[in-house]
Amino acid sequence: MKLGEEQIAAVVQRVVAKMAANAPSAAPAPRGANAQDGHFGTIAEAVAAAKTAYNTLEDRPLALREKILDAMRIAALAEVENISRMAVEETGMGRVEHKILKNRLAITKTPGLEILRPQAFTGDYGLTLTELAPYGVIGTITPCTNPTETIINNSIGMIAAGNAVVVNAHPTAKNVTLYTIAFLNRAIVAAGGPANLIATVDTPTIATANELMKHPDIALLVVTGGPAVVKAAMGSGKKVIAAGPGNPPVVVDETADVASAAKHIVDGASFDNNIVCIVEKEIIAVDSIADRLVEELKKAGAYFLNQHQLRRLEKKIIDRAPTCSGDHGVVNKEWVGKDAHRILQAIDVDAKDNIRLVVAEVPKEHPIVQMELLMPVLGLVRVKNVDEAIATAIEVEHGFRHTAVMHSRNIEHLSRMARAVNTSIFVKNGPSTAGLGFGGEAYTSFTIASPTGEGLTNATHFTRERRCTLKDSFRII
Repeated sequence: MKLGEEQIAAVVQRVVAKMAANAPSAAPAPRGANAQDGHFGTIAEAVAAAKTAYNTLEDRPLALREKILDAMRIAALAEVENISRMAVEETGMGRVEHKILKNRLAITKTPGLEILRPQAFTGDYGLTLTELAPYGVIGTITPCTNPTETIINNSIGMIAAGNAVVVNAHPTAKNVTLYTIAFLNRAIVAAGGPANLIATVDTPTIATANELMKHPDIALLVVTGGPAVVKAAMGSGKKVIAAGPGNPPVVVDETADVASAAKHIVDGASFDNNIVCIVEKEIIAVDSIADRLVEELKKAGAYFLNQHQLRRLEKKIIDRAPTCSGDHGVVNKEWVGKDAHRILQAIDVDAKDNIRLVVAEVPKEHPIVQMELLMPVLGLVRVKNVDEAIATAIEVEHGFRHTAVMHSRNIEHLSRMARAVNTSIFVKNGPSTAGLGFGGEAYTSFTIASPTGEGLTNATHFTRERRCTLKDSFRII
């Protein structure tokens, strides 16, 4: 896959050159857990160790924090192929080559100290300074879809802000999580930082997640997962930053560059086998260009199902269809994040491994449109015009306010959809992944907090504002 590789390689080169000048060598790869690796038997032990690490970090200079972040990035770059392979092997989801790209993105484009900017106000009544202070110990719940990317991204941002981190991983990504936290902690200690600045529990469960949410020493919860875990966190009584589900629509109107749109849709929707929450989950095409779009999608690597094949697929990948009462249905987890050609082979389609996406033309009510499948299977819905396209996109996005995409050369159409869909990420004329900074501008995040409104999180979201005022003095003009 060529999507963004040249840009990522260039960023990696720049980051490594900058870090190598000042940071220590990466710590050796983890071979066995010890107390400094951040692994603990209970949540209580993990939180206590992280609190001690936070208290130590609080007394250290910002220059050390910068060295810690550089060391974390170097260590993660050295391990990027290992953790990408381990994540696919352990979870059974995604593609190694795409996880390498995602991990590199998290390592190189997660902001550090540079995004934490104080504000000063001066006037007749003196000087007021506003600075961004840490919360203390942050509790995080991480997913199985982007396990290492989320930990690297969150940890860099949270430690940049001066916090310690306690991670409760998804149980199906336990081992790669333990491995990642171990080498990050060893890099931190090698840079002169405190041990256990990132802590976790050896055996994560729903019970340990609930214990973490309720622990009195956890000052902030950052949750990346599905609706159930988000709901549990919101009921904890603590400050919560929550990244919930998405069902991103992509609209293609009558003015679009259809060939470009098709390529971008296949690139985005097939990325890591569609388990990234921001990637295209359904296609909405204006009727006048729909036939051309179908042909271009096929050229770009999509396979279109006939009705018989679609019925077989439904039985294979959907355990319970959505209902009009608001139940979004249940996907067969066996097929989440699997390769498109394997899904096709399971319904007796002789598909080659160059097939990247499975598409079926369906009405908007169909389960493969309404459900977030998290697999390279998309429904294509035909509509009469752009007005119906935008209305349909809003309907099938379900108000998650996560991500949406539009291909159009009409500025008024693009502006209208951007306002109407009201999502944290809106991508125009590109693959969805550009919204993460992958082949697009700006920083990256793997915690996109649509339910709580922060959007793409960075170090500033993991801080508290503190104001200090000097009355009647220190205005120098």
